[in-house]
Amino acid sequence: MYSQINNNISRYVSFSEEELITFNSFMEYKKVPKKTIMLHEGEMCNFEAFVVKGCVRKYYIDANGFEVILQFAIENAWVSDISFSIYETKPSQVYIETLEDCEFLMFTPESKEELFAKAPRFERAFRILMQRNLAVTQNRLFHTISQTATEKYLEFLELYPTIPQRVPQHYIASYLGISPEFLSKVRARIAKN
Repeated sequence: MYSQINNNISRYVSFSEEELITFNSFMEYKKVPKKTIMLHEGEMCNFEAFVVKGCVRKYYIDANGFEVILQFAIENAWVSDISFSIYETKPSQVYIETLEDCEFLMFTPESKEELFAKAPRFERAFRILMQRNLAVTQNRLFHTISQTATEKYLEFLELYPTIPQRVPQHYIASYLGISPEFLSKVRARIAKN
């Protein structure tokens, strides 16, 4: 059950078998059904979740009442609202919802701090994970501003080849910052070429 997360965390730092056993002892395994909102706007986020199986979306509702998708998290990805609830201790501004039946390995902020106290090398691994996440977020922001809709969609397909078969097209349009109708035109243009 822990091989996925152990491989994920060991990409950045090498750990002994004993350290990985300690790491695993701090995680809670959880099955969450499809269409479950795990976090509502205004709540405090009290988890960091590693996706063992399934697909999750993180989104907010803009001033016009439209859902804006910030992240899709599938197998081997992490999902949380670390920017507000965990590190800023402010109520979340986002929703986190399962799009498929999901399985997670989860930490609370408290259990993660206990892990760091007991096995300090994990703090380095999580720092690297955070840096990588920041780089991905900055790259996405840059591309959102500088790329055409076609370029954004092609890059999305390259980064997330399985997502189009797993989520409705209007979710992908929301993630790309375009209307579903415009996404249909982009897809038709690509298919034609």
